[in-house]
Amino acid sequence: MNNELAPFDRDLSLAELLAAVPRIKLEAALNRTIGESWRITDNDGSVLWEGRERPSEEEVALPLSIDIEMVGRLLAPGTRREQANAAARWLEMVLTGVQRYRMAADLHLEAVHADYQALQAKHAALQASETRYRELSGQLERRVQAQVEVIERTQRQLFVSEKMAAIGSLAAGMAHEINNPIGFIRSNLGTASTYFSRMRTTLEAFRKGDVKQAEAAWQQYDIDYVLEDFSGLLEESVTGADRVARIIANLKAYSSVDCQAETEVDLNDAIRATAGVIREMMPANVSLDMDLQRLPRIMCDLSRMNQVLFALLQNARQALGQEGGWIRVASSVSGDEIRIAISDNGRGIAKDIVPRIFDPFFTTRDVGQGMGLGLTVSNDIVSAHNGRIEVDTAAGKGSTFVVYLPLNRKPIAERGAS
Repeated sequence: MNNELAPFDRDLSLAELLAAVPRIKLEAALNRTIGESWRITDNDGSVLWEGRERPSEEEVALPLSIDIEMVGRLLAPGTRREQANAAARWLEMVLTGVQRYRMAADLHLEAVHADYQALQAKHAALQASETRYRELSGQLERRVQAQVEVIERTQRQLFVSEKMAAIGSLAAGMAHEINNPIGFIRSNLGTASTYFSRMRTTLEAFRKGDVKQAEAAWQQYDIDYVLEDFSGLLEESVTGADRVARIIANLKAYSSVDCQAETEVDLNDAIRATAGVIREMMPANVSLDMDLQRLPRIMCDLSRMNQVLFALLQNARQALGQEGGWIRVASSVSGDEIRIAISDNGRGIAKDIVPRIFDPFFTTRDVGQGMGLGLTVSNDIVSAHNGRIEVDTAAGKGSTFVVYLPLNRKPIAERGAS
């Protein structure tokens, strides 16, 4: 389509007007009116249309006007002036209609062309805007990706920080618990070494046949008491060694050193292992009871799930304070989910604080008593397993943290591939 259009109100030549008239019909009309000897010329006298016969007599020239402006002439035999005049007026009407039709058509075409030009301008503007938006979208996507990487890196650091804090707390507690039996085992070994030296001196006197000296040594070293106490030392040392072995076994089960990141596990085993570690660290005025129903095995990261259980049990133990109390752990199947509830009768959480307990670094403990990441990391781990943590608590009435995990979950690697 040409970008330049002629103005709709321009003057049309007679040739242009006649070109828009059906020639056969116009010639037939003129032939019936004035015969076949006629001519239509423009203002310069150029013949545009003519009949089939040459004029044989003097012609009369009748002007053809449109809106009082002459555009040409109709030439006809002078003997048929009256018919020619009627034909000229009729022809003027036809040409006037053609001119108005052309004017309306050109006006419409000009309006359409203007609309087209406006649409082209809008289209160009939209294309430029789209290009700009694409550039902005690309920049935003790159920024978002960079922020996601920062968040993921920060999240990994939070996981590591909380895990290191948990390991530090666990190591301190286990060191204290292991140090107790090791301490009295070492003390018993020192006492046993003294007993051995006394019995050796007494036995050597008996071996030499010096009964008097042997009897004196027996009385001096109170060998009767030594023999009676020695067995007690051995039993007590064996008990202490067994306790150390039990602590080590619980630690090994808790740490899941033989498990891959994603494996099919029975969460009751994880509960027992974590509870075994926590129980060793609890004071005598705290009881830990468990009600574990049979659970189907599910896919999960056992080491991280142990981290969640440790954090929740540790929070429950700390919520009891110096007064002591009870902690209960229950597991069951609820619909298509596994439900693990950890309850305590400790100080509870105030209603206005509950919405913030999963916020990073939020803690109600004294400075140096915690980083405020335990519940944050636990919530992230459970969310990564397509689960959720719900809380039922009230100040002074204890708390219940419930972990829900779906029975049919895909490993993280498979979810990423799909």
